[in-house]
Amino acid sequence: MDDQLHLFVAETSFYNRIVLGTFLPAKLWETWPHFVQTWLRNYIGGTLIYLVSGFLWCFYIYYLKRNVYVPKDAIPTTRAMYLQIYVAMKAMPWYTALPTLSEYMVENGWTRCYSSISDVGWPAYFVNLAAYLVFVEFGIYWMHRELHDIKPLYKYLHATHHIYNKQNTLSPFAGLAFHPLDGILQALPHVLALFLFRTHFLTHVLLVFIEAIWTANIHDCIDGKIWPVMGAAYHTIHHTTYRHNYGHYTVWMDWMFGTLCDPEESPKKVT
Repeated sequence: MDDQLHLFVAETSFYNRIVLGTFLPAKLWETWPHFVQTWLRNYIGGTLIYLVSGFLWCFYIYYLKRNVYVPKDAIPTTRAMYLQIYVAMKAMPWYTALPTLSEYMVENGWTRCYSSISDVGWPAYFVNLAAYLVFVEFGIYWMHRELHDIKPLYKYLHATHHIYNKQNTLSPFAGLAFHPLDGILQALPHVLALFLFRTHFLTHVLLVFIEAIWTANIHDCIDGKIWPVMGAAYHTIHHTTYRHNYGHYTVWMDWMFGTLCDPEESPKKVT
């Protein structure tokens, strides 16, 4: 067990050196506690993923493909996008505290993580990954739904995100424009899954940070029409009706629990 824990610390230290060593002088961060280094690495990584993916995607759909994917009158204003970035960046230090905490728990042997796929084999890797993803889908669905159904949670947390309730106010940058606690609660199933399933550590880290790209995608208002993916067309309905399409990656949880509204239907006709 001690050897496995040393592997986790060595792995996270390696990631820290890659990110911090690229952007900061070594003498500035090498003496900091490992936990602080890990948080700063996650903060820099999360910020870069959010800003770079957001800017590239906005440039592509709003300028290179202007009027192709999004009508000109539905493109959000530059001011609206800057405000979304402002909200997201205020929350980013808190968002990145969650993966930092999960890494701390992994390094201390409190979870069911393993370092190398060879520790369990490919069949067990895929079985546990599937279970992880189903649990995360279920957890995010209900966390998101309760953030709507429990009125104080909606009023003081989730309403921050739902000021973007029309196509011309939604953009990829709205994907992380949450109250900090709201964003943490919706990402929490990723951490809880570590206590339930044998999880490959690097896969967990990648899935957490891919969230920044996925949430940008589902806020771009473009209908990808890839069933059963809970794409932007479904999520745009969520932002306009407030009571449908709480799911994250797929439509299955909404289908199972009676909250699915298909983009082909008129939301006004769905009760």
